[in-house]
Formats: sequence, structure tokens, C-alpha cells
Amino acid sequence: MIDRRTVVAAGVAFAASPAPAAPAFPPRRPTVAQRRFVSPAVEREIGRVSALIADPKLRWMFANAWPNTLDTTVTISGTDAAPDAFVITGDIPCLWLRDSAAQLKPYLHLVARDPALGRLFRGLIARHARCILIDPYANAFMQDPTAPTDLPWALKDETEMRPGVAERKWEIDSLCYAIRLSHGYWTATRDPRPFDATWARAAHAIVATFREQQRKDGPGPYRFRRASSQPTETLLWGQGNPTRPTGLIHSGFRPSDDACLYPCLIPANHFAVVALRELAVVARDAAGDAALAGAAVALADEVAAALRRYGTMRLRDGREVWAYEVDGFGNAVFMDDANVPSLSALAYLGCVDPRDPVWRATRDAAWSEANPWFFRGTAAEGIGGPHVGSGQIWPMSLIVRALSSPDDATIRACLKTLRDTDGGTGFIHEAFDRDDPAKFTRGWFAWANGLFGELIVHLADHRPHLLARPL
Repeated sequence: MIDRRTVVAAGVAFAASPAPAAPAFPPRRPTVAQRRFVSPAVEREIGRVSALIADPKLRWMFANAWPNTLDTTVTISGTDAAPDAFVITGDIPCLWLRDSAAQLKPYLHLVARDPALGRLFRGLIARHARCILIDPYANAFMQDPTAPTDLPWALKDETEMRPGVAERKWEIDSLCYAIRLSHGYWTATRDPRPFDATWARAAHAIVATFREQQRKDGPGPYRFRRASSQPTETLLWGQGNPTRPTGLIHSGFRPSDDACLYPCLIPANHFAVVALRELAVVARDAAGDAALAGAAVALADEVAAALRRYGTMRLRDGREVWAYEVDGFGNAVFMDDANVPSLSALAYLGCVDPRDPVWRATRDAAWSEANPWFFRGTAAEGIGGPHVGSGQIWPMSLIVRALSSPDDATIRACLKTLRDTDGGTGFIHEAFDRDDPAKFTRGWFAWANGLFGELIVHLADHRPHLLARPL
């Protein structure tokens, strides 16, 4: 059975880089007429931030990568009163709840300044709500809500595939990202329009699904099996390894779309706690739904207590760290994966205080040989993951490290590595070979491009001195 990683590998994975860019670094964006969405506020921001970047290649990469989601992945329709936005992940023409929310986040600070950008956010919030009501266990969706999946790797999955669902991998973070999109928009605009009855039904479904996947009264209804040569593409017996109920939410898959080893994925549970508290704010203040707000807070409190009791472990050297996954029987695995949520991204996501000693020990261990998916090569060092295999570093790990670090030297080192591992393309990729950045996966991966742009904007606003001289 063909699967997602095989299709990606056959297309753009480990592509040879084009010839090095000319010294003038010509723009790699589509022409204005070919762009899928144009925001005057975003264009002005590109000019503002670019003027602060002394390094010519870094400036070129920012101008290419930051607007990539708007340039290439957005389809917007409907009316101003009822907009609809479909945002594909890049080289896979479907909407992932996680990716699409993360892809718009880098423009959130501009949403109140640009009515068209606000309409895009409202359209995606509405689309997310309708997708969740189709199936809260699905991670990816078709543009046509009546269409069956056309993803080759999902055609024969043993699970309940409904019309409109592209892939049905249950991942806690999918629903967390939908909440974060709503909360971010509400916080930035105080606009209640997206938070209608459809949104409320989807929000109630999120809380109910999280409750169901605490598995206090059995494993729940979700099942998934896939015929694949990769064990990370399927779940043991359709449900994953056994667990003991602890109050933690169970996940079938990680944000990498790889199967969990132990179903209680700790970074995703941390994200769920914060997201549920954000949901309570929107439910109470924007939707006027006190019952939903109360249910979200109660569940957040319960999961937070379970994390404190079951979510940590000790490394062989005695350091206490957050585990990556646990099973409730006392078994735990320490690793980290570059996809967000990760242990390394807990401070970036607002799940922990960046000064917390347990998180700092966890962060340091994740960026070391204590993490089996940390790689150091002749070109770079960073975190990868099982999704594309050994020796492959994900730029996302470098971006999150820079966004989470208080240390100027660490941030500059990450910026230099990001600049020097683009394979000559001017864009950020899914992964690159630790010894040869000309070998990379996914030449069109909008989430990574946007996250890189988010880092540069953040530095322009908070640490402009790091951009003020060439790397």
C-alpha cells in the first residue's frame, strides 16, 4: 500500500537543488497576478521588516517565505457575512486543521488592519467548524465536503471514512489548533462574528472528543489501521498500545502524522490544557456560552493535574524531564520530534513558563544525544523525527529553538543554519540531510515557510539587533 511519505518521496523529497541564486537574489514569489491572496498590510510588513535585515540572503528568504501561504495556498469564497477559506498545506492539496491554522498565525498581528485578511481568518474559522462537525477525529479534509478522499495512501484505510475527510488520523493537536485560531482572532479583533451556532456545536464536539479519548470507560469509538511498510502509519489492533486511564487524553498519532508509541502524548496534552482554557475565553466572552466555558475549564484542570502526576520521568543521569509519551502503567519514552507540539515547543506554545527548570532540562535534553531523533552532521545539527527517517533535520526544530531561546548566540546560530540549508531555493523545507542540505524533502511546505517568517518578524519587534548585521 502506498502512503503519504512514499508519495512525497517520489515527488519532491530529496530533490536536487537548483543552481545557486544570482548575487542579486531575484524574488521567488509568484507574480502579483498569480498570487492566490494579496494583503496590503502583509506587503507593507514585508517592506518594514526587510529594511531591518542586514544579511542579504536572510532578507531574500524572508520575503519569499513569509507570504508563501497567502501567495500559493489560499482559496477564499462566500460572502463577507459568511466567508469560506480553504488553505492547503502546500504540495498536498488538502486542508490539515493543524497546518492551516499554523499557516495563518504569522499574519495574526495584522488582522485588525486589513479587512480582507480578517475575512480570510473568519473564513478559515468557519471552515474548521464545519470540518470538525464532519468528523472530529479527522486530521485532514477535502475542499468539497461531499467528496471521498483522493489521497492515494488513504484510499484503503480501515476506519470510518466520511465524505469530506481526506485522512482520519486522530491527533489531539488538530483540535487544539482549531481552538488557537479562534482564540487568536478573538484576542486580536474582539469580533464575535465567527462564533455562531455552528462554531459552538464544533466547540462542544471538541470537548466531547477529548473527554471520550480520556478512555475512562473503554477505548472509545476510534479505530484506524493502514497497510503500510512503515509501522508508524498504523495503530496496533486499530487502537494503539494498551494504557491505564489517568485523566490524560489519548492520541492515535503525533503532529508528524506518525503513530504514537504510547498513546498519552505529553506535548499534545500540554497543548490541550492551554487550548481548552483559550476555548473557555472565547466561549464565555464571544459566544456567551457559559456551559461550554465551564466544561472546557473543568477538563483543562483535570488534564493539568494528570500531567503533573504522570507526565514526567527521569533520565539516566537523574534529571527530571517531561516525557514524550506515557502509558499510565509507568512506562515512558523520552524523545522529541520536530513537529509542533513538541517538548521543545512547550514554551513557544505558552504551555510552560520558559524559566521552569523542568522544561529547561527537557529542552536541553531534547537538543542532545539523549534524544534519539537529534542529529549532528557536517552541515547542521537539529531535531528530526521518524516521519522522514534518520539523519534528516527539520528546520522547524531550529525555528522553535530560536523562538524559545533567551540567548542571542543561540538565536544567531539558528538563523545562520536556516540561511545556509535552504538548498539554494529561498524557501524552508520539511527536512534536509544533516550532511548535504541540497537533499531535502518538500519543496513547497507552507507551514515551515510561515513559521520562519514568524521568527523573523518576532526578532524585528523584540531583538532587532540580531538582524542588524550580516550573519
